Amino acid sequence: AGPAGTMGARSRAVAGPFLLLLLLLAYTRVPPLGGGSGHEADVWLVSELFSQTPQQLSFYSWYGSARLFRFRVPPATVLLRWLLQVSRGSGPLCSDVEITVHFRYGAPPVINPLNTSFPDNTSVPPSFQVRMLLSAMLQSNASVNVSHPASGDWFVAAHLPPSPEKIQVKGFVPSCAYIFQPDMLVLRAAEISVLEPDMPLPQTLFLSRSSYLKVFVPEFTQELLLELQDCASNGSQACPVRLAVGSVTLPSDFRRVLSCTGHPLPCRLLLHSPPWDRWLQVTAESLVGPHVMVAFNAVATLTACRPWTVSTQHHLQGSPNQSHNVSNGPQDPNHSGGASDSCCLMSYPVLREDMDVVSVRFRPLDRVSVVVWPDVPSVLQLYLNTGMDSGGSLTISLRANKTMVKNSTLVVACVNAASPFLSFNTSHNCTTAFFQGHPLTLSATSRQANLIVPFPETENWYLSLQLMCPKNPKECEQDKVHVEMTLYLVPCVNDCGPYGQCLLLRRHGYLYAGCSCKAGWRGWSCTDNSTAQTATQQTVAALLLTLSNLVFLAPITVSVQRAFLVEAFAYTYTMFFSTFYHACDQPGEAVLCILNYDTLQYCDFLGSVVSIWVTILCMARLKPVLKYVLFLLGTLVIAMSLQLDRRGAWNMMGPCLFALVVMVSMWVYRCGRRCHCYPTSWQRWAFYLLPGISMATVAVAIYTFMMTSDNYYYTHSLWHVLVAGSVAFLLPPCEEHTEPWACVQRLPCHYQICRNDREELYAVT
Repeated sequence: AGPAGTMGARSRAVAGPFLLLLLLLAYTRVPPLGGGSGHEADVWLVSELFSQTPQQLSFYSWYGSARLFRFRVPPATVLLRWLLQVSRGSGPLCSDVEITVHFRYGAPPVINPLNTSFPDNTSVPPSFQVRMLLSAMLQSNASVNVSHPASGDWFVAAHLPPSPEKIQVKGFVPSCAYIFQPDMLVLRAAEISVLEPDMPLPQTLFLSRSSYLKVFVPEFTQELLLELQDCASNGSQACPVRLAVGSVTLPSDFRRVLSCTGHPLPCRLLLHSPPWDRWLQVTAESLVGPHVMVAFNAVATLTACRPWTVSTQHHLQGSPNQSHNVSNGPQDPNHSGGASDSCCLMSYPVLREDMDVVSVRFRPLDRVSVVVWPDVPSVLQLYLNTGMDSGGSLTISLRANKTMVKNSTLVVACVNAASPFLSFNTSHNCTTAFFQGHPLTLSATSRQANLIVPFPETENWYLSLQLMCPKNPKECEQDKVHVEMTLYLVPCVNDCGPYGQCLLLRRHGYLYAGCSCKAGWRGWSCTDNSTAQTATQQTVAALLLTLSNLVFLAPITVSVQRAFLVEAFAYTYTMFFSTFYHACDQPGEAVLCILNYDTLQYCDFLGSVVSIWVTILCMARLKPVLKYVLFLLGTLVIAMSLQLDRRGAWNMMGPCLFALVVMVSMWVYRCGRRCHCYPTSWQRWAFYLLPGISMATVAVAIYTFMMTSDNYYYTHSLWHVLVAGSVAFLLPPCEEHTEPWACVQRLPCHYQICRNDREELYAVT
């Protein structure tokens, strides 16, 4: 019933969006956006639906537990609607659960369901989330509307509540499947008027219809001024228009909105440091009744400044045969004769060096430090707009020369996306037209500043610095400071530290990274030690898991004494690789890896299953040839199945059940042939079989139902002891008339017989 219910719910989840698509495929016609001539033009709003393959949700334990979806919102979108559908199976283990869905523009959402701490100097970007309760119904739906969303990549992440501590054996107990599928419905304008700089664009608002405009903001734009000129409404000079500039990015709405009602004419909106090198969306809406016409002229004015490009000026001033000490920096552009007063920033070219997947190094071109001046900001551009850079963490470290930073001076830095912060002389809040930046400060007492931005947005990022003297600005006029910087994009901060593992995750063609923590450590970079184990606890845990394998010496000794050499080698193999696998599986200081971790894990699992396989077949008392054939055949099958899925329960239970069937069949056959119970001795049942079966049953119960992440070190060690002890009790006794260590005595005997036969045949011929 579980799989059928899951497939049925999945079919309904897929069918829902297509039914909605049939209703929304028609184009929606909107009354004209008027021009200066008053002729009507038709503007169309086009609806489009985007969908992705549904995914099965998991209980949250680390970032890899969340299911990530990536959508691309087309330009000129005026309405975005997320259609969220969650379904579950109808099995008895399915219970009421709350699903959390996170949204973020430009990068995967940074989530923290466990309320753990982040590393120091980490700026956590906010994300928008909704919760969906899946109770008695097998399916739940929800929708999220976003007006005027930003175009580009949007990410959706969904997960179940934090995972229980119990360790579940895969495939042993049927689980409940929760299927999540998000669909994205967009409504975009097919025609948008282009607002060219310093060119009035006549517009008319009628029947409560909005006017959609866009203006391109080139690089090195300092200010953008939007004006509504000659605004009139039914012959009146009032301007009942609401002007909205920019796009919405959840959860923050940095759009600039200006209501021109009661505002002095012409109505103006001034934007400092608007986003560079992109189209900016402008929406004008009427604030009066639907039958009142409003006419105006929209005008955009751009204020640009000429940048002082450091390396360009350096190369132009010298010949190719001349060498210069570029570490000393260029001349002050405001005090040199080659620069004009319109210079608003010093641009330092940056070299981007791709080192690996989600791993990039940035460094200033041809220099080791950047010169910071008091008059204009020094700006570095970090290219993180490839679409594949948002899956890591941006780390920035600034260090100032201690001999250059005076007690009264400060080096103020801002890290911003889309455009740099340039207004250091008026404010230090690092706020541009639509974005809130990340401030950093260097002083005489704090000469180093660090910043970590997990999952930075897909944008061109800017680092701007300027020298400030808060108490007396004149003290900084002739000063300058050399600032060394380390700029990296890394998959994981500090490679998740000694108590974590940095894992690369993939969703279709998109790659991102996350930290999987161990030994009770938690957090984004495994730096939260609120539930961490001490060094003593780690050492005790490692000793328990490794030394508990020495109990296998008991079945090894018994098997060698009873001439079961193949079985003895299987137990030795299991003891060796289980010991070193658990020594390598430990985090922190108590770790020892003699081979690759994956190799040790595979050998441990293989040895465990093969040991159980040979023990049960040995108890069946088969003929030697048949027994060894089954030993080899079963080992090959087990090796293949573990390569397919080494954590599947049936990979262990399948061979064991088959061996049990063989053993029971042979025992029943002997019972019928001898006409009484087998084994025949009651002492064998009372002192060997029943204790061995009891220990094996307790071991299986502990492994299946009692093992959790907290008591793993103790319960798994007890599992080692019980399994090894049960094998020692369950091994059958020697065959009748066979003395101990008989295998040692058989070799010379066999050799003697062969030699006699050869001599006899030779004598006959």
